[in-house]
Amino acid sequence: MNLRVPVKVVVVGFGMVGSRLVDELLRREPEAFDITVLGSEPYEPYNRVLLSDVVAGRTDVAAITMPLPDGARISVRRGVTATSIDRESRVVHADDGTVHPYDHVVLATGAAARVPPIPGLRTPDGGLPAGVHALRNLDDAREIVAATVNSPRAVVVGGGVLGLEAAVGLAGRGLNVTLVHHSEGLMERQLVPEAADVVRAGLEGQGVTVRQNSISSEVLVAGGRAVGIRVRDSAGGTAGAAAGSAGSAAGAGGVSVGGSAGRAVRDEVVAARLIVFSVGTIPETGLAAAAGLTTDHGVVVGYDLASPDDPRVHAIGDCAQPPSGSRGLVAEGWDQARRLAEQLVSLVEPVTPVPAVATPAAVRVGVSAGVAGVGAPGDPAGTRPTAHLRLPHDGAQPSMAVRLGALLTSGATTSRAQTDRGIDTRGTDVVKVKAGPLSVTTMGVCGPSRPDELTQRAIRLADPRAGRFIEVVVSDGILVGATCVGDPRVAADLIAAYTRRTPAPLDPAFLLLTPVMAAAAPASSPEHMPEDAVVCRCNGVTKGDIAGACPPGAHSVEEVVRETRATTGCGSCKDAVCGLVDWLRASEEAIPEPA
Repeated sequence: MNLRVPVKVVVVGFGMVGSRLVDELLRREPEAFDITVLGSEPYEPYNRVLLSDVVAGRTDVAAITMPLPDGARISVRRGVTATSIDRESRVVHADDGTVHPYDHVVLATGAAARVPPIPGLRTPDGGLPAGVHALRNLDDAREIVAATVNSPRAVVVGGGVLGLEAAVGLAGRGLNVTLVHHSEGLMERQLVPEAADVVRAGLEGQGVTVRQNSISSEVLVAGGRAVGIRVRDSAGGTAGAAAGSAGSAAGAGGVSVGGSAGRAVRDEVVAARLIVFSVGTIPETGLAAAAGLTTDHGVVVGYDLASPDDPRVHAIGDCAQPPSGSRGLVAEGWDQARRLAEQLVSLVEPVTPVPAVATPAAVRVGVSAGVAGVGAPGDPAGTRPTAHLRLPHDGAQPSMAVRLGALLTSGATTSRAQTDRGIDTRGTDVVKVKAGPLSVTTMGVCGPSRPDELTQRAIRLADPRAGRFIEVVVSDGILVGATCVGDPRVAADLIAAYTRRTPAPLDPAFLLLTPVMAAAAPASSPEHMPEDAVVCRCNGVTKGDIAGACPPGAHSVEEVVRETRATTGCGSCKDAVCGLVDWLRASEEAIPEPA
């Protein structure tokens, strides 16, 4: 009999990160938590990463829907927005008048699209003119798709990842697309100028007109509808470039009314009835700030993802600001969801004694103290941890002995260990751009601002005529960063080497062309694939995982997605997963039933 009192957890936000946290909790301890989810959008959870695919027409809305959490102790309230948090009474108030008590509340409110303050961009009521959109949620994607019917020309403002994907998607629908970006190079945070030039050539090859080093100074409106945008050259204008940079985030293109001083600049109007702004995001911090929690760019949290003002309030995903910063990538939010779930589960799971022969005594004390909270004020003498067994109180980093002990006793080699520089987030910083036939991938140490350390060795292959640029950065025999444009096969091998920490060849130049490991057979012949062949890299799902998720007589892609999370990341593995499921079904049908 389970006599534990369930821990009340209120999750504010039902996006990709909030829904992942719920799934992580249910997979670990489905009976240990009473979970309430407040989601402001009225829809089921959906894959926000694939919104650009919806705009491009490569997939429909139904295909990006994610499985709903299933459990007797979970309540999902869609279309309900949290309005305030009463930390003293430990309740969350919602806009429908309901009140939700909590033991722990998790903010997964995400971020809103940044809308720059330029003339013509706001209507008197504070909205956007007809024809002007920001691609951030499902409604935005639907409105953009509807607008393409009567808009032969489109302008995308912002040359970051989402801006590139939107521009290519709209061009694929037959629109005449102009991409406006404030910097001299596209994706300037991830790409060096040489790589950005290859990307620009690839975009132009798909019919996209690229206006780099340009700023948007005004949206032209007639009859309440956008009819064009004024674009001026920012070359030589430090004021204009600075203002444009201030209006951008995460490498997206900025907008400014400034220009160069004392020098003529190009100033022209680009006619368009569809204008899409992709100039970064602003973390949703209003709820936390109103509750008296510390906020900066996002909701400030420690390494434990808890607010320094209240250990019962946590923040994950785009709204959070951990000590190591945030890149705005979904893999990073998923990793935070996993870590927070492990932490919450540790509060309700019984502590398993560590065998005396397993680890040194000092390590055992450190681990048990980290779980049971030994060393707090009032503890009996002799139970307080020594200086070398510092625990992560108030979000501080635990000492090396505690980190090592936790790693050894957990036996989980896939956990992200905490280092002196914070949590190891290798693999959560892989950026893959979905730009049609143009492949753009970056990871780890990359871009013009990467540190030039003596221990790092960088080798590059620049082949602009072939539309290819590859650079790898190796340190201590391990791949620590890479940029790959125009070669998806090499990109896939580099991702595998980077996330798995595969030792690099003695001559790292082999990474530029030669596969790091033997490629798995395509999904059309899955019998040749080993069981540990990775099919979904975003979630680390192997062929064996998919086979195990298909019980006899119940082979469906929906079941596989629900059990393994395959296809819920970038979506590029969907065909392979469907092929494996079909093969498993056919293999079962081919086996005769016993007499």
